[in-house]
Amino acid sequence: MEVKTLTVGSYDTNCYLVWCPETSQGIVIDPGFEPDTINGEIARLGLDIKVVVNTHGHLDHIGGNRDVSEAQDCPVYISRADEAMLKSPDLNCSARQGMTVTSPAAGRLLEDGDELTFGQVKLQVLATPGHSPGSICLNGHGVLFSGDTLFAGSVGRTDLPGGSHQQLKESLRQQLFPLPADTRVLPGHGPETTMGQERQQNPWLQV
Repeated sequence: MEVKTLTVGSYDTNCYLVWCPETSQGIVIDPGFEPDTINGEIARLGLDIKVVVNTHGHLDHIGGNRDVSEAQDCPVYISRADEAMLKSPDLNCSARQGMTVTSPAAGRLLEDGDELTFGQVKLQVLATPGHSPGSICLNGHGVLFSGDTLFAGSVGRTDLPGGSHQQLKESLRQQLFPLPADTRVLPGHGPETTMGQERQQNPWLQV
């Protein structure tokens, strides 16, 4: 599995291009903004993008959905619990920023335990509600794409609509804490880390 990180937009969102090196089939995770940059890198790498996946429905993770999915002729996937955020500037928090961000409808609604396969790569969906009702992480090949659930030394905020401090704590304890220490964590914002480092240093994982 190959991964390219593109940090896009004023929120410095980490958009990930993830692909199978044998087939060049891949996915785009969280195309927040700057779709021209994202589409340009896809073209440069010669990737065959099969799907756009949103780890959750906030504006800085879905802002490029339309332009990227249309350019790549592929569907958008998001969790069932965050589906409404694609169409609602109030729910995706763009309205409070004076913007109107919307996305094409989801082609598939993801549930905990679902698998995404492209080429020889397989990623498992982990439901991690807390930052938003339908936040998910994608796990596979020793890598966790953690969205805004887990950051290096921190976690996602829970004071936005639908956020839950208690749910986030449970998601961290049940879904992420058991992962192997050498799992690379690629978050929605900021630098990458490992589960081992976070279990030692992140106060939210002292369980």
